[in-house]
Amino acid sequence: MSRWWWDWGLSWVFVGWVTGAALQLQQAELWPLGFYVLPGGATLLLMAGLRRRQSVFRLSLPVLLAVLAFCWSGGLAWSRMEPISPAWEGRDLDVVGVVEAMPQAQETGWRFRLRIEKAEFEGQPLVLPRRVYLGWYGVSSRDETGTVLPEPVHAGERWSLRVRLKAAHGHLNPRGFDYELWLWERGIRATGYVRQGRLDPEPKRLTQTWHHPVEWARQNVRDRILSRTQGWGQGTDVSGILAALVTGDQAAIERVDWDVFRATGVSHLMSISGVHVTMLGWLVALLVGHLWRRSAMWGWNAPLHWPAPFVAAWSGLLAATAYALFSGWGVPAQRTVWMLAVATLLRLAASDWHWRHVWGLAGVVVVVLDPWALLQPGFWLSFVAVGVLMATGNRTAPMRQSEAATCTNTVFERTTPVPATACLIWLQDVVRKFWGLVREQALISLALLPLSLLFFGQFSVIGLLANLVAIPWVTLVVTPLALAGVLLPWAWDLSAWALQPMSWLLGRLSGLSWASVSLAMPPWPLAMGAMLGALMLVLRGPLSWRVWGIPLLLPALLWQPPRPGHGHFELVAADVGQGNAVLLRTATHSLLYDAGPRYSPESDAGHRVLLPLLAQSGERLDVLMLSHRDTDHTGGAQAVLRMQPQATLGSSLENGHFLREGRDHRSCAAGWAWHWDGVAFEVLHPLQDAVHSRPNALSCVLRVQGTHGSALLVGDIESAQEQEIVARGLGPVDFLLVPHHGSRTSSSEEFLRVAQPRLALVQAGYRNRFGHPAPEVLKRYGLRGTRVLESSRCGAATWNSRFPEHVRCERVAIRRYWHHQPPP
Repeated sequence: MSRWWWDWGLSWVFVGWVTGAALQLQQAELWPLGFYVLPGGATLLLMAGLRRRQSVFRLSLPVLLAVLAFCWSGGLAWSRMEPISPAWEGRDLDVVGVVEAMPQAQETGWRFRLRIEKAEFEGQPLVLPRRVYLGWYGVSSRDETGTVLPEPVHAGERWSLRVRLKAAHGHLNPRGFDYELWLWERGIRATGYVRQGRLDPEPKRLTQTWHHPVEWARQNVRDRILSRTQGWGQGTDVSGILAALVTGDQAAIERVDWDVFRATGVSHLMSISGVHVTMLGWLVALLVGHLWRRSAMWGWNAPLHWPAPFVAAWSGLLAATAYALFSGWGVPAQRTVWMLAVATLLRLAASDWHWRHVWGLAGVVVVVLDPWALLQPGFWLSFVAVGVLMATGNRTAPMRQSEAATCTNTVFERTTPVPATACLIWLQDVVRKFWGLVREQALISLALLPLSLLFFGQFSVIGLLANLVAIPWVTLVVTPLALAGVLLPWAWDLSAWALQPMSWLLGRLSGLSWASVSLAMPPWPLAMGAMLGALMLVLRGPLSWRVWGIPLLLPALLWQPPRPGHGHFELVAADVGQGNAVLLRTATHSLLYDAGPRYSPESDAGHRVLLPLLAQSGERLDVLMLSHRDTDHTGGAQAVLRMQPQATLGSSLENGHFLREGRDHRSCAAGWAWHWDGVAFEVLHPLQDAVHSRPNALSCVLRVQGTHGSALLVGDIESAQEQEIVARGLGPVDFLLVPHHGSRTSSSEEFLRVAQPRLALVQAGYRNRFGHPAPEVLKRYGLRGTRVLESSRCGAATWNSRFPEHVRCERVAIRRYWHHQPPP
């Protein structure tokens, strides 16, 4: 092939393919399948025809590859288009299927992926999505002494279950976690739960199959690790970390431990990273090569037929691939396997490729197999980090081995006098390698800083120091022992013991006030400019050229999101499911009204939705107002208050409530009023010292009045409280948070006649069990010409008092073809 191809052709393969796949991911709806198949085939024929015309082929290669990638990604997407029919949502369906992935244990039961083999409704067969995600939760014991957990579920088992399903629907918030994309990548098109009512048939384990042996082995190893090392560590659950390092089960790590790892910048080490995969491949290659060379001593002549380097290289690659598959085949592991495969093939073929070709080819392979990996932070963090390492690798000549051996033997055996020159060279080499490690970690930290801000809104200041300790310790001590425990269980005890001092150190470092810095998440154009600037600073080149990276980096670091002007306010009603959570922002102040629900003992709206929402704009709350004590309004409060300790808590919570303990608190009562930046805030309900048996009746009602618009947030008040507020002089409002999620006990005729809202928002979960919003309530709003939005159809709603007739729905603004569109 021409020199041009080796210099630039493979680079264009990466650029063209990634560009085409990225463009296809922006589609709101998929085109008909033929619109992908026909152009893709025509592009292949055109590429074959242009191969003889080198000049035209070179110029058109990126465009042709982009078109081919676009068509390929669209065709893959069509293979996953099997949504559940709305007619079967919420029905009791009988299914038989095989558990195809390692189940996730929760305090109340299991979450697992089921591949459906047969489905029926009242004895009649029906068609459902092939793959569903189910929850099987415990039921209250009859003597009310606790919860009876379901029996364990194992990968590969075939079960007969009665389930209730709904479409793959998640929460959509500004730059938040896209749960529907997560389900799409795994081919899951419906979610639901196992029914266990008195009239439902008992779930039956039919048989243990061998359809998913790798997942069965992963679960077996994970459970053995957890049972053997449970209770190790002080403040850190080391058993979950070991399970994550061996099997890739990141859900086994406690949420508080993830907070420590993120603050110290070592999160990448607590999952299956490229370092772990490479390390195992290298150790296996070293061991196999050593044994293969000495096999002649045992009477074998294998080395004469298959050279030791050949066998060692393939053994290391197979071991790395097996580990990557066993750990869940994450993006970092995939990237490492493909790079190792390319490097192995090149070595055995006595070829030498430029680093960018190996790097780019591995990226293309990952995107070909999984185009949606481009939307994962792990893809960009992993490939950028490795690219920086490959581009800035230490090119210093290695120490002469004879001198190193002389010094080492002399120091440890002490049989001859120490040659000063050899030991000086040895010491210099040790210092050089340590400095190289510091330099590499510093370069990676700087290069990933823009991406950390773009994806997480924070970067770790202490990360350089923490990684210098954690990387060698986890890679060379903890992980090898954890892997050895699969065959020698006592090695897990040693690995757990080795984790404890590191966990203690990371906990102390994360406790420092300056351990991490949180900044507003910059828009992606600023982040990409900062990425270019960071690369200019870390890559090799003249200093006069590299310093120009600083002006490109600064805008992302200094960026602040636009805030409402004086006299105006912005309202962001987060998509939290069945619950309330509304962020109010003025020119210099912020208030959060309610904190969403608690989804499970392990998850709440605070961690999953509100903290990322606050982080992306760099918000510091002045007030957290909790309307009343129900958990669909206070479920995420503890997480928010932990991360926003400066916020004043205002609520109608009773004395002694755990959220009030040791915190500045103000009772939410009529008459509490204040002004921020020309915007008036006033609490209208409840009255001072009001007492009621129902928490809903004590809901805080907040009216916000700006220069051009007003909003009314009412919690879960019902018609009786609505009448009280009307009697005290309620006026018209532009934006209304629909009372009690649209319950038929609220939104009375008199209340709506006085409030006259232009826009009303129902914060309720998709297909929630309460039936919110009630049809008769929607009819009342419709008769008055009020525009009603539902968070399940709108996603997060953003409204500005300056433009009271306009609202931005996240589900509409960022719509992609994998997002669920609820039926009318």
